[in-house]
Amino acid sequence: MYKVFVNNTPIILSTKKVIKDYETIHIKEVEFPKIIRDILQKEDEGEEAKYHFYHKSENKLIEHLYAKLPVVIAGGGKAYNAEDEILFIYRNGKWDLPKGKIEKNEHIETAAVREVEEETGVTGLEITKFLYKTFHVFRRNGEFRLKVTYWFEMKTEFNGVLVPQKEEGITKVKWKNRKKAKKALTNSYANIKKLFSHDYLS
Repeated sequence: MYKVFVNNTPIILSTKKVIKDYETIHIKEVEFPKIIRDILQKEDEGEEAKYHFYHKSENKLIEHLYAKLPVVIAGGGKAYNAEDEILFIYRNGKWDLPKGKIEKNEHIETAAVREVEEETGVTGLEITKFLYKTFHVFRRNGEFRLKVTYWFEMKTEFNGVLVPQKEEGITKVKWKNRKKAKKALTNSYANIKKLFSHDYLS
């Protein structure tokens, strides 16, 4: 099962034919822009849209998803320092984790490390493991697009000055311990919260 977020509303993708309380549509029949507009309208009205896209094959499910909207591939990092604090950025009024679009012919792991470095000023990052792949819809130049972000856990011994990449709209970069991270996640995005365990958030 996958979740594609439109703002904080998840669209469920699965190989199940029915999910209770969700409107199920075969992925081949999905009119994505129309559904996105419906979700955004319901959010504005304080309601929750519940959509479920179905295909019996998981591979076909993703293949058809990628055919529905222009796809942007990105890499990001959940980076820890020597004190086990996590690196957060503040952008557009929300706490987020650093991430960005891969460049042509760039390996996804290289892109993830580069983006964390560029957005925060942190160096000496080492990837320790792949975490998760998140999906969210955004609008660019009046067109809806699907961002697929590959997230990696990273570590660094860096203890220098943090430098927010202001040209990317980042106004703050902070290392946060568990208590401060939990607070930051109350003002973050649903797909970022997915990178943290229920135990961490509770």
